Amino acid sequence: MNNEITVYGSIVKDVKELIYRKQYEAMKSVNKELIQLYWEIGEEIYHQQKIQGWGKSVIEVLAKELQKEFPGVKGYSAANLWRMRTFYIEYTEKTILQTPPAELQEIDNKTVINLAPMVREIQNSIPPPMVAELQETDNKTVINLATSLRDLKKAILPTLLAEISWSKNIVIMEKCKDALQREFYIRMTWKYGWTKSVLINNIENRAYEKYLTNQTNFEETVPDKYRFQAKLAVKDDYNFDFLEMGLQHSEAEMESAIINNLRAFLIEMGGDFSFVRDQFHLNVADDDYYIDLLLFHRRLRSLIAIDLKIGEFKPEYVGKMQFYLSALDETVKLPDENPSIGIIICKNKNRTRVEYTLKSSTKPIGVATYSHYDNLPKDISSLLPSPEEISNIINNIEGIFKG
Repeated sequence: MNNEITVYGSIVKDVKELIYRKQYEAMKSVNKELIQLYWEIGEEIYHQQKIQGWGKSVIEVLAKELQKEFPGVKGYSAANLWRMRTFYIEYTEKTILQTPPAELQEIDNKTVINLAPMVREIQNSIPPPMVAELQETDNKTVINLATSLRDLKKAILPTLLAEISWSKNIVIMEKCKDALQREFYIRMTWKYGWTKSVLINNIENRAYEKYLTNQTNFEETVPDKYRFQAKLAVKDDYNFDFLEMGLQHSEAEMESAIINNLRAFLIEMGGDFSFVRDQFHLNVADDDYYIDLLLFHRRLRSLIAIDLKIGEFKPEYVGKMQFYLSALDETVKLPDENPSIGIIICKNKNRTRVEYTLKSSTKPIGVATYSHYDNLPKDISSLLPSPEEISNIINNIEGIFKG
């Protein structure tokens, strides 16, 4: 048997990949039809309420009738019909999300595994005549469906909305009220194959704000496949209130306080970091150098060098960090690990000065501040780019819709 697998291994692999690819294409097509169906139901409800002057009661009646017509099919509760109506209204009034996505470049086992929640959702949401491929749909049903919708002027479903499942669309719609914020999470969910729970976690952890406000050069220095995760690994400001430091403190005192409160420090860093050691020693050309703190990020599989500064950011800090990262990559990094990343944490920074300095850096570096207030204030409008700049950032997320 093993010899047969060896001989025919290539065709087995090719046929498996073909099956996975076609399964993915089929599920993607069905999901698009389901989102289109919900869009049109929401449109029908909205227009009929306007024309007939109906109130909320029509939703309850419609839900009961649909559940009787399609017993056991999820998706036609009164609550979900209201969501369809809201879904249609929300995205009809906003003119984003019209960029047509291309096909995924690769279909691998991971992609197929990520489809499992979508498959279950689709199977539970489509009436039996649509699920059973060989079951006939009589002409009368088709005519009745066409009659109920044909007289309405159709608004076009934004293409991006059909690229993710209904449940994820609802999470984004209900938890995000800003149009650009919604587009950000829709694009990221599609690109990275986020599950519903991962999506919720990223929204609750304010990934959108962090992605836009932190200062790194990762767009130019980190590969696309883990760039988003890298950007989330660096905050714009760290809350070091747990260190209980006085207003006047030295870098050595701050480092010592961090070591004494290591668990709280790692939690504030973001949860995916593990501690390697403080004052990590590097020997380069018979000279000794010491990195304040060396961490390891488990998801990125990268060493993270931390340089602590108690004053204002200075451009020369980036040159020093580049040296540390080069030395780490040459002498410490393991073959299966990704390139090292540097985080310079200062008391204060001038954002323009940081931006100009990072432009010339070839190593992945982020510059942050530390403070004794909430690390991401509710009102961060002064830090966010303009709506036009945000739109450009979202639309230029590299690789999302490349064919």
